[in-house]
Amino acid sequence: MKRTKIKQLLESGDAGSKVTVKGWVRTKRGSKNVAFLAINDGSTINNIQVVVDVNNNENEALLAKIHTGASISIDGLLTESQGSGQRVELMAENLIILGEANPDEYPLQPKKHSLEFLREIAHLRFRTNTFSAITRLRHSMIFAVHKFFNDKGFLNIHTPIITGSDCEGAGEMFRVSVFDPKNPPLLEDGNVNWKEDFFGKETNLTVSGQLEGELAALALSEIYTFGPTFRAENSNTSRHLAEFWMIEPEMAFYDINDNMDLAEEMLKYLVKYALENCMEDLQFLSKRQQEEESQKPQDQRSMELIEKLKFVLDNDFARISYTEAIDILMKSKPNQKKQFQYPVEKWGTDLQSEHERFLVEKHFKKPVILTDYPKEIKAFYMKQNEDGKTVRAMDVLFPGIGEIIGGSQREENYEKLLNRIREMHIPEKDMWWYLETRKFGTVEHSGYGLGFERLMLFVSGMGNIRDVIPFPRTPKNAEF
Repeated sequence: MKRTKIKQLLESGDAGSKVTVKGWVRTKRGSKNVAFLAINDGSTINNIQVVVDVNNNENEALLAKIHTGASISIDGLLTESQGSGQRVELMAENLIILGEANPDEYPLQPKKHSLEFLREIAHLRFRTNTFSAITRLRHSMIFAVHKFFNDKGFLNIHTPIITGSDCEGAGEMFRVSVFDPKNPPLLEDGNVNWKEDFFGKETNLTVSGQLEGELAALALSEIYTFGPTFRAENSNTSRHLAEFWMIEPEMAFYDINDNMDLAEEMLKYLVKYALENCMEDLQFLSKRQQEEESQKPQDQRSMELIEKLKFVLDNDFARISYTEAIDILMKSKPNQKKQFQYPVEKWGTDLQSEHERFLVEKHFKKPVILTDYPKEIKAFYMKQNEDGKTVRAMDVLFPGIGEIIGGSQREENYEKLLNRIREMHIPEKDMWWYLETRKFGTVEHSGYGLGFERLMLFVSGMGNIRDVIPFPRTPKNAEF
């Protein structure tokens, strides 16, 4: 008989039918006459209860070998459940063990495990309720991203993972080379001769697909990239990964206001999609979050997860300039009482997460988009404003997260872009192709980047970015 997924059985509730279920044992309990197995196959947060007759000698022998973690196949009759909490259960008629799990060795037991412990066994953490819920939610968000842009007529572009340019100018990049690290070819001055390397030049893993995305937008109008990016930042915080995924739309004929409109529309679309399609998993994650939050002082607790998601949907995002934000922050009680870890003392301060969250959660009580940042704290490609001090940057700030999107109107003027590249000491020879797009049919254009794991933190309510990506890459950690 063909296997039926547990999600389908629980949703249909079609009692009286013969079905085959395959999955992994979560728990086993029972009495003299009957055993109850909770089986999960990953299709839903919910288990199906399998009822096994212990008086059958064959079943009794099999049950002795079945422990948490074992995989089994059950043929049986779907019946209305005698207990509460589920409509149907499966009366086992034929039971097959597909793969045993030694209870003395299997690390996942029917109890609560710490997230730190689960990171150490990332090859098995998908089998927990928390990580199966996050994985299903992550899939839904990936699908929703592609659906949003596809329905708006955007084209998906694959930008290179190996690149010779540093988009952000930060220099925190992973080198790609085939050289023997102990004996690379050297020039007479003792420097490495990169011309003899595989690509004939120094190359790295990309920090962003933006620059290449702009090239496509300046011919196809509206494109987006969704791919892995890498940053060699030696940071062990709960908000940083060395490998993460970025969603980066680039749009010709868009100014900064069009850019903000698209970002707000996209974020609301994604949140709405999660609420409409992932409610069971969100309810589980919300309950989990509330249990964790109960250990914190009242004034440090986060908003309940589903309430927080609806908070984004129900409010138009506030839009203010960086200058207005600095004025608000300087006059704020936390700043005047020196409660901020990083005091806001003057215009030009690079805002931290605590400042961004204050604006969203305390002052405006809604998501906020900040614009017109000082050019000194932003990237070279952002369009310069008439005042000569600021650029048309935009950051979208969310509750609990701070910045979730960063973007800008791009500088389309060749001379201004070239001067900025020189000011920031970015090698012109590496940027010739980017500059040429400003010489041949230049137009105003804009774009932004959404860190997908930042979105997942927000939508899942998890507190550590290592727990919303299947296999986190962090300093000293590339185990799985």
